[in-house]
Amino acid sequence: MNTITRLLFVIFLLGNGYTHSEGSPQSKEDLVTPPMTEDPPGAGKRTRQVALEYKGTQVYHSLYLPTDWIKGQTYPVLVEYTGNKFPACGSTGEVKNANLGYGLSGGKGFIWVSMPYIQKGGKENAVTWWGDRQATIDYCKDNLPRICDEFGGDPENLFICGFSRGAIACSYIGLADNEIAVFWKGMIAHDHFDGQRKWGYPQSDRASALERLARLKGRSVLVCGNANDYLKKHPELGNFTFLPVFVTKIFDIPDGLVIHPHTDLWAHRESSTRQRARAWLNKHISTKK
Repeated sequence: MNTITRLLFVIFLLGNGYTHSEGSPQSKEDLVTPPMTEDPPGAGKRTRQVALEYKGTQVYHSLYLPTDWIKGQTYPVLVEYTGNKFPACGSTGEVKNANLGYGLSGGKGFIWVSMPYIQKGGKENAVTWWGDRQATIDYCKDNLPRICDEFGGDPENLFICGFSRGAIACSYIGLADNEIAVFWKGMIAHDHFDGQRKWGYPQSDRASALERLARLKGRSVLVCGNANDYLKKHPELGNFTFLPVFVTKIFDIPDGLVIHPHTDLWAHRESSTRQRARAWLNKHISTKK
């Protein structure tokens, strides 16, 4: 199958409802994100959950418990925000189609939560930009402690992560105020960053972003991919580690469902880049004394 035929085939799959989680990997060793189900939570399962405040709506988050999960034990937590809906790169913007956190953890050792952006009106998740930003912030504030209490998330080891819109969200949502900012041990942002450029939403300017980033108070950030170089001028804000992600060296695009270099699937394939990202993550986990 030549390159054009493969690309048309992938576009056909996406257009007919196939998601990242449903596609076959190009390599037998590639990770495949577990599909979200309505099953009760359990080890190795990814389940759809609706918060108490949003019963009767389509607002939801997804919860993945690692394959080594045991009730009563504690685990670090990856809290992910998805990219915008952008068919050209295969991104649906949907919570159920998040991938980055699974790639970073490999499905072991970490609880993985994909948090929603709340659409204005509070009836569904927003797949493009922020919806009701304050509701989105409050959702995380309310539900992350509940998830930790119920499933053994370690409040001393909470990492926020995201791709594209989600990379911006690490700061635009995750550092929006002092209450949510104190949650995080660190963050992992891939392709884009808050303050990189001015977008068409309030407080997207550089000055506002720097005010938010001041709430890092020197904590560690793994800055992956592109569109984030301005942070090198502000080392006083955080402990920044810059990790280039050469997607076109990891995948022969189009490669399975990786149809564009702007992707949250880069950590689903073994590479030195993934090794470095996982090493960074494990280095920053606090151990109990």
